[in-house]
Amino acid sequence: MRAGNQVVRFTAAGGRRVAWACGGSGPTLVLGGWWCGHLELDWRNPLFRRFSELFTDRFTLIRYDRPGTGTSGRTGPPPASLAEEVAVLSAVVDEAGERVSLFGGSSGGCVAAAYAAEHPERVDRLVLYGSYAHGADIATAEARDSILAAVARHWGVGSRLLADVFLPGGTAAEREEFVQLQRASASPESAAASLAALYGFDVCDRLDALETPTLIVHRRDDRAIPFRLGQDVAARVRDATFVPLDGDDHLPWRGDVESVVRAVRDFLGAGPRAPATGGLSGREVEVLRLVAVGLSDREIADRLGISAHTVHRHVANIRTKLGMPTRTAIAVHAARSGLI
Repeated sequence: MRAGNQVVRFTAAGGRRVAWACGGSGPTLVLGGWWCGHLELDWRNPLFRRFSELFTDRFTLIRYDRPGTGTSGRTGPPPASLAEEVAVLSAVVDEAGERVSLFGGSSGGCVAAAYAAEHPERVDRLVLYGSYAHGADIATAEARDSILAAVARHWGVGSRLLADVFLPGGTAAEREEFVQLQRASASPESAAASLAALYGFDVCDRLDALETPTLIVHRRDDRAIPFRLGQDVAARVRDATFVPLDGDDHLPWRGDVESVVRAVRDFLGAGPRAPATGGLSGREVEVLRLVAVGLSDREIADRLGISAHTVHRHVANIRTKLGMPTRTAIAVHAARSGLI
């Protein structure tokens, strides 16, 4: 099926339907495992889409929705254990038909690490972003119980509570969009079950056994998964590369996206190419990079200490010099030309 200008395919894991999508070309990178996701709605989000496209110029990027959620369909419960989550990832990797690299974010880090530990022959490199080793360490038992109760009893209230955690710097509109994404991705029962499962994940022994080259990336003020848990993961993985980053956003497509993408691409062996500036001035290159990660004229102005009118003029000049008709087109050019 075609959804959101992308082709979505289906496979099966344990008799359950799994929706997955791929794009780009090059070595395969599987991105997934988020407790909440929706292939179609995520792709409509300009920040998520830009984040993905920063990889599709170098990699074949595969994303998937867990059974019982998102485009996979909300019928039936989601995976109830780490073993079931690994089985879903295994089915997706089998569809790729080759060795892959894995990007496991948040609870997906547990899933990716467990798969890599069990199937080292299938994984070239492993990236763990905003990850943890033991779900019980994410918050106190009282805090976990409160969140689960809010989600199960009143999904509207629970989804807003989680939006505050995942999007600490988000605008009211962005938080409302994330609320709608969560509610479209899963029923209250499925959401509560998924959260309960991820709190129960324990991959301490899997991390100790990893043989795959591993990168751990964690933002210092992450509101969802504390930084100390990323440090703990790094300490458990033999010869791991640990990259701490500034910021409080848990989602990698928010905040300083450039730093996340740069660390991951360098580790995966896809460092930046010599940029093709197309005759742009230094300031125009700065503006172009910020356009490419989804910032508005006002946000760029605040970041660079100039007026929004000046930013608008720079964007118009960039479009003229590059011969690009739209803001989206110049952002794609920036990614493909190695300017980010």
